[in-house]
This record gives sequence, C-alpha cells and structure tokens, in this order.
Amino acid sequence: MPLNHYVTLGHSGLRVSPFCLGTMTFGDDWGWGSDVETSQQIMDRFIERGGNFLDTANAYTKGHSEAIIGDHIGRHPARRDRIVIATKFCNNMYPGDPNGGGANRKSITAACEQSLGRLQTDYIDLYWMHCWDKFTPIEETMRSLDDLVAAGKVRYIGFSDTPAWKVAEAQIIAKFRGWTPLIALQIEYSLLERTVEGELIPMAIELGLGVTPWSPLKSGVLSGKYTRANAGKVEPGRGDWVKQSLNEEAFRVIDVLIDVAKKLNTTPAQVALAWAQSQPGVTSTIIGARTPQQLDDNIAAIDVNLKPEHLAGLDQASRPKLNFPHDFLQFAGTFEYGGATINGESFPVWPMSPQTDSERYEAPRRDGSGGASSVEPKPRATTAQTTATR
Repeated sequence: MPLNHYVTLGHSGLRVSPFCLGTMTFGDDWGWGSDVETSQQIMDRFIERGGNFLDTANAYTKGHSEAIIGDHIGRHPARRDRIVIATKFCNNMYPGDPNGGGANRKSITAACEQSLGRLQTDYIDLYWMHCWDKFTPIEETMRSLDDLVAAGKVRYIGFSDTPAWKVAEAQIIAKFRGWTPLIALQIEYSLLERTVEGELIPMAIELGLGVTPWSPLKSGVLSGKYTRANAGKVEPGRGDWVKQSLNEEAFRVIDVLIDVAKKLNTTPAQVALAWAQSQPGVTSTIIGARTPQQLDDNIAAIDVNLKPEHLAGLDQASRPKLNFPHDFLQFAGTFEYGGATINGESFPVWPMSPQTDSERYEAPRRDGSGGASSVEPKPRATTAQTTATR
C-alpha cells in the first residue's frame, strides 16, 4: 500500500497517511537528533512520497521541533493547509510553575497559544493530551478542548499515554454532553510492548479511536542493529534507554525478525513496522528518522507483505502476559456460546454443560402449572396495617 493511500483516522473524516512522521528528533537540543537542514530534508522527502501527517509536541527538543515545522511549513499557508499537523500539551515548559503543564484549562489554553506561535499557524489539526493529568477532572480537560475546537484553534482531539478506563470516561462524557469527541489514541505499541492489547486496543476499536503507535521499533531495539552476536559490543545512541530493553525477551523477538526479514528479502526494522501497521485498530504508525536515508528505509515497510506464517511466528515470540480477565475471556466462549457459530466464529461445546435433554434441569414453568414460581403471591400490607403491627 503506497504512502499516499490515505486512511480516515478513527471515527472521523480526517484523512492521514498510513505512516506518520514523528518529529521528536527534529533539533539537536537534547544532544541527539537532526539539525535544522536535515530535519527540513526529512519533511520534504516524507511529503514527496505522499505522507501528510506530522506528529510533534510542545516539549520536543525544548520547543525547537515545533519551531522547525513552523519555519518550514507553518508560515507558508499553501503548504501548511496540505499537511495534518498534530502536537501535544501537558509537558511543563516552565519548571516550578504548577500550571506550566498538565491538563487544566489554564495550562491547556496557554500551551495551545504557545504551540500555535512556534508552529506559525492559526490552527492545530490534531491536539493530543500527552498523558493523563491525575490532578485535573476529566470534565475540565474535555470542555477546555471543546472550547478550543469551537474557537477554531483546534480541529480534532486525541489522547496519548492514558489508562483505558480514563479514556473511556472522557469519551462517554464528551458524547453525552455534546462536546467534541476523541478520534485517536497514541500509545506505545511494538513487538516488545504488546500489553496494550489487553485494554487499550479493544477500547479504541469499540469507541472509534484510531490508534497511532509510537516507538514501533522500541527506540531502535528492533531496528536490526542489535543482535545476540553483537550483544554488549554496540553502544546505543540513547544509552540506558535502549540498554534496559536488550534482554532475552528482546533477543527472542529479534531472532524471529531477522529470520522473517531474510525470507522476505527486507530488513528487521521494516518487518517490525509492517507488523505494527497490520494490527487491529492501528490507523497510522509513527515512524522517526534522523536522516533521509533512514526515512526511506522506514517508509519501505509500507510495501512489506507479512504472510500468516510470518505473523504467527512473530506473535508466538512476542506474546505478552495480559492482565485479568483477558486470558479468562479467551475461554469464556465455550460456556457462553458453546456449540454455536456466531459472526463466523465457532465455539466448542463446554464439556461441563448438559449434553442431552435428560441431563438438563428444566426451570419451573411460569404459567401456573407447577413449581415454586406458580405460588400465588401474598397481598402487600397497607401502610396502616404495617404500622399497627409495630
């Protein structure tokens, strides 16, 4: 599927490319990343290939990421209107200021104005809550975002890095009160981070949220650069952030990635990205790059066709242990629907259920023909009668 075969994001009409360009590496203010000129080349290359979806945040490289996008795209109206720009609030840009970050009305309003200034645009296409603010009522957050939409400063809204129960609460409140609903969910999702399949992914599908996975390569762990053979010999660019994930679990997945990549004549990174994009609920996977060459390599994953046997091998190597009741519900169909086929899914008969009519205890009929349910009810005592007996 080419990059310019667009998809609608969640339950909305917003069309985005199946890969989203993450811009956390725009600017070298954190000691790693791409300089301004390289960042501009990456954006141009992404757009030339058909990509139209950029993702940033107010705090990425201390605000420089937004500024780079603003200088190159935002201040050119004709170019800006062709691109879907997403950014985030919640990050505190003023350490020590209790309202400098979070999701209260004061913080959201200020963060939005500042992002609009750095992006040099009048509106943000998709405004993400970067993570849950436990100190702010979700009603306040959702109403504040609805006001920004009504003011024309934001087009759509989404949540990132928030528990499923809180996302669900926010979405239901918004729908019942007629406020702007969420259309997307941004979460970490990769072959090494699949616990989101327990609650977050099913919730997103049920509530109409398009999933945009971040770190589908687990900060480069799944890039193919790190293998069992060179374990401990290659120094990661992000240091301990990567080292802590290079364990037996990771190498078990990397082994399968390398094997599948060889069979398909591609790279482990492209296989990992193709896997993420193929998962239920996923709309647009966020890819990053420090060079145009890295971008081209990642975009090439759009053409990788994983066969059922490839997916099965990757699934087996990376299968997570999910929270209750996930495992329980995998077997609940046997006693809920046993012996039936529903929506194309067949369920075996529960061995503990009655196998014949003679084994089944029938409930008493309710037509007066017998059983406890046919007993005439006693007339209810009047208030006066009840009082008299006290």
